[in-house]
Amino acid sequence: MTTTYSSMVDSKRGYLNRRIFVDRDIYQQELEQVFGRSWLYVGHESQTPKNNDFAASYMGEDPILLTRDSKGKVHAFLNMCRHRGNRICRADAGNAPSFMCTYHGWTFATDGKLVGVPGYKEAYFEELERSQWGLVEAPNIESFRGLVFANWDKQAPTLSDYLGDMAWYMDMIFSRRSGGTEVIGGVHRWVINANWKFAADNFAGDQYHTYLTHGSLRAVRNAKPQRYGEGGWTAHPGNGHGIVRFEDLASSSERNRTDQSNADITVKYRAFTFTEAEKRVGSLRAENASTSGVFTVFPNLSYHASPFVRVWLPRGPEKTEIWSYCIVDKDAPADVKEALRKKHTFVMGPGGAMDADDMNNWIQCTGAGRTLMGKRYPINQQLGVGHEGSHEQFPGIVQAHPSELNQRSFYGWWAQLMDAGSWNDIKLTPKTVA
Repeated sequence: MTTTYSSMVDSKRGYLNRRIFVDRDIYQQELEQVFGRSWLYVGHESQTPKNNDFAASYMGEDPILLTRDSKGKVHAFLNMCRHRGNRICRADAGNAPSFMCTYHGWTFATDGKLVGVPGYKEAYFEELERSQWGLVEAPNIESFRGLVFANWDKQAPTLSDYLGDMAWYMDMIFSRRSGGTEVIGGVHRWVINANWKFAADNFAGDQYHTYLTHGSLRAVRNAKPQRYGEGGWTAHPGNGHGIVRFEDLASSSERNRTDQSNADITVKYRAFTFTEAEKRVGSLRAENASTSGVFTVFPNLSYHASPFVRVWLPRGPEKTEIWSYCIVDKDAPADVKEALRKKHTFVMGPGGAMDADDMNNWIQCTGAGRTLMGKRYPINQQLGVGHEGSHEQFPGIVQAHPSELNQRSFYGWWAQLMDAGSWNDIKLTPKTVA
């Protein structure tokens, strides 16, 4: 009897088979079924603002070049020469009209066309069909509020349908100001010995760990003690996505409208721009955008209010490469952007005050699935089972207290993708809000 992935993920009761984090065959299937089908973040429009700009990226394990060609069109190309497979570009970013493979010299334009072949007349006798040997391009590429996503599957739904109601929540962050957002300060990159899913599901909405895992940081900051069930909410808008906010609306609203004389520069900036954000996305979302929180767009794009967008890149069942970008309002003053960049590095950089706590946990949780006894016992994700519901203001399934709702939803969607033969077998959650 064939084992289905849905039998390894019991979303209703909150059980997970630990094999899905360490089994190499499952990992290889995951590259095909999850990363080969999903919309994946490949960069930000601000990274390629001019014609012939490019930036390196990844889609799963595949190296990608995000380019803006000479006519201004954006592409996501496999960073691979069509001759032998050598990378055509080894720079992280830049501006160039073409890319030459350093092995045999095949040269490609920023629109992917093969424009130069050494020995084309003398060695190929002009018989090589150059038009058939351009760069491999992701057939689907779309942007949402400056975030660029690509997809390999021609049957995939549109990015709008894939995001569904998650777009409503993302607007809290990326539509606060008319100028949108931009990435600043380059990219932090590092590798950890943990499965990518632990990181992604943590950012999808794990309120539960913050009380203890990050308790020392809260103590250093003299933050008020957190109590289980106080403030915050978890929302699952469908399709594996998840978001969590850690403070209630009353505290957020109060902070935005009271005296800011003793607040730091970033808090003052949020208060100063609150009216613009309120006009653009409404009071509810403007207030929530000012509180700490995180989200994950399935499978591997996360956001944190420190502020960053981050990609969890799979490098085997027990290894993840992390790419982290500081993201700010484009219209923010230079001193605010610099303060946010420093905050991002201090809080969530490779050696940040919070990230080190998280990474330690993910490494050990991954390792538990490798041991003789550990893999015999399932992961427990039962927090809040049966207490989920709807909310009159927030779309999706919402729970007001610390909950593992989004973890259960994340893995339920993962199992659906892993079992499906094609997108025709996958049921999207319909969008309910504009």
